[in-house]
Amino acid sequence: MNNTIDIERPEAFEERSPKKRYDIKDLKRELARALDDDLHTRQWHNIVDWLIIGMILLSTAEIFISTFDVSPEVRRILRFVDIFTLLFFTVEVSLRIWVAPVINSKWSGLKGRLRYCTSFYGLIDILSTYPFYLQWLVPLPVMALKALRTARVVRTMRIGRYTKSFNLLTESIAAKRHELLVSMQFLVVITFILSLMLFFAEHDAQPEAYSDGFASVMWAFAQYIGDPGGFGDTPPVTVFGRVIACAVGLLGIAIVAVPTGILGAGFTEAIEERNKQRAIEENADNLRNGFERKLDRPTGFQVVPPFWSVDDLMARLDMKSDDLSDAVRCGEGFRMVNLAATIPTDESYVPDRIAVEHFPMNTSYGCCIDRGSRITIVSPSNMVDPGLSHFSFYLAMIGGFNYISREVGRRAPYKSFYAFCSVEDEEGLKEYADDLRRLTDRAGAWTLTVLVSSGALEPAYPTNIHLNIGGRKGDERRAGDGLFVKDEDTYIRFYETLSEAVGRGFDLTVDHQKYHSTESAKHFLRKLPLRPDSNHIVMRIEWKQLLWSQKRLLLAREIARVANEAILGQPLPDPPAELKKKSIGYDGYDL
Repeated sequence: MNNTIDIERPEAFEERSPKKRYDIKDLKRELARALDDDLHTRQWHNIVDWLIIGMILLSTAEIFISTFDVSPEVRRILRFVDIFTLLFFTVEVSLRIWVAPVINSKWSGLKGRLRYCTSFYGLIDILSTYPFYLQWLVPLPVMALKALRTARVVRTMRIGRYTKSFNLLTESIAAKRHELLVSMQFLVVITFILSLMLFFAEHDAQPEAYSDGFASVMWAFAQYIGDPGGFGDTPPVTVFGRVIACAVGLLGIAIVAVPTGILGAGFTEAIEERNKQRAIEENADNLRNGFERKLDRPTGFQVVPPFWSVDDLMARLDMKSDDLSDAVRCGEGFRMVNLAATIPTDESYVPDRIAVEHFPMNTSYGCCIDRGSRITIVSPSNMVDPGLSHFSFYLAMIGGFNYISREVGRRAPYKSFYAFCSVEDEEGLKEYADDLRRLTDRAGAWTLTVLVSSGALEPAYPTNIHLNIGGRKGDERRAGDGLFVKDEDTYIRFYETLSEAVGRGFDLTVDHQKYHSTESAKHFLRKLPLRPDSNHIVMRIEWKQLLWSQKRLLLAREIARVANEAILGQPLPDPPAELKKKSIGYDGYDL
C-alpha cells in the first residue's frame, strides 16, 4: 500500500492531519460552559464566573458611592466605571442570549430566545443592560433618566445566580407557586365578599364614607397594607359592620400567615431537595469512578468498560438500588439497559439482566466529533441498543474518523433518528441533522452507519456483518438509482477487503443486502439534503460480535483499517495516545 500523500488531492492532507477542527458550535459550547453559573467548574470557566461576580460587585459599589456628595474627580471615575460595567454586561448578556439554545434546546430559534429573555434571570439581564443605551440614542425627560439610574440597582440581583440562599428562595417560590396562587385567590375573593357586605351594613349609617362598593373594597384592602392612603380613617359604626371589620382583620393576619407558612414549607422542601440532589451528585461521581478504564488485552488499549451490571455496581460502590437508579437518572452520560435484548429470539430463554452503560456526550442529543476526516461514523440508535455506543465510538477513534451519535431522548415511545419524517418530529433531531450535514459537507465524503443485528426481535442470521446501501432485501446491485453509493468501485473494494479480513482473522462472514432492506422513503439518508456526490453504507453487526466477543475492539480496529485503506487509500493511523492512558470514563478524550 502506498503511504505517500497525494498532492493532487488537498483533502489528503486533511485526512492525515491530527489537528481538531474548531467551528462556531465548539465556541458556543465553550461559552455555554463558561456562563453556566457554576462556581465549582474548573480552569477558565470558573475564572469567568468570578469575573462576572467581581463586575457585579464593582457596579454595586459604584451605585452606592454615587449616592454621596463626592468631588468632581471621583464623580468622573464613577462615570467611567458605570460605562465600563455597562459595556461588559452588554457583551455578557448578548453572549448568554446567543448560546442559550446550547444550554437548553427549548430556547432554540427566535421564539426560544425570546422565552429566555422573559425568564426570571433573562429579564433581569435585559433590564440591567439594554435600556441604558436609550439615554444616548434619544432625548429623555428628567424622570426617565432618574428611572434609568434607579434601574441600575437591578444589576445587584444578577448575583443571585451564584448564591445558594437566593436560589433556594426562588426554588421554594417556584415549587409552591400553585399553592400561593390558590391561597391568594381565596383570600381576595373572601375579602371582596366581605367588602360588599360591609357596604350594605354601613352605607345608611355613613353614606359619605361608604358611598359605593368600591369605597368599601378600598377600605378592606387598605387594612392589609397599613392604610397608606388614609382609607381606614372611617371605621364601621354599626354592629354588623364591626363584626365584618373583625373578620377583615383576621383575614389580614391570614393574608400574611398563610403565604408565609406555604413559603416556609417550600423553603424546607427546597433545602431537603438540595441535600438530596447533593447526595445524588456524589453518587453520580462515584458511579463515574466505577467506569475506570480497563485493559483490553487483544488490542492493548485502555478503554471504558462497555457496561457494568447493576449487581456489580451495587457491590463495588456500596450503593443501594434506589441510590444507583437516581445516580443513573441524574448523572450525565449514564443509562440503564437490559442485556437480554441482545440475544436472538431463536436462542434459549435468557432472563433479564439490567446493566448500566456510560457514554460520551458533548451535545444536546449525544456526541459529535469532527476529526477532519472524509469518513463519518454515524450511530443513530445508541440510546436503545446496548453496546452500540461503546463499539461505534472506539471504531471512530481508532480509525481517526468523524463521529456522531444519538445518546439521549425518550426511549418509550421511541422515535428513531434512523428513520423520520421531518426534523421537527423529535427533540434534538434538528441539531443532529445540522451536525451530520456539516460533517459530510466535504468532497468525497462517506458515512458508515453502524447498527446491530441478531438480537432483540431478530433471529440469528447465517452471516455476521450485513452491508446495505439503500436497496431492498435481496437486491444485489452495488450502485445505481435509489442507492446510497455513487462510487461503485470503492464500495466493491471495501466490501471485498472487509469480507476477506474478517473471514481470515475472525472467521466471520459478510453479506450485501441479503437479509435487510434500506429502501424506505423515511430513511434518514433520503430525508437529509446531503451532498449529491457523497457515499453511504449501513453496516449491521451481529450483537454477539459487537458486545460479547472478547475480540470486539480488535474487530473495530480491523473495520477501521479496511475503511482507511479501501476508501481513503491510506494506512490505519497510529492509535491516539489516550488509548494507552489509565483514566476515568471518557475524561481526557477530545470531545
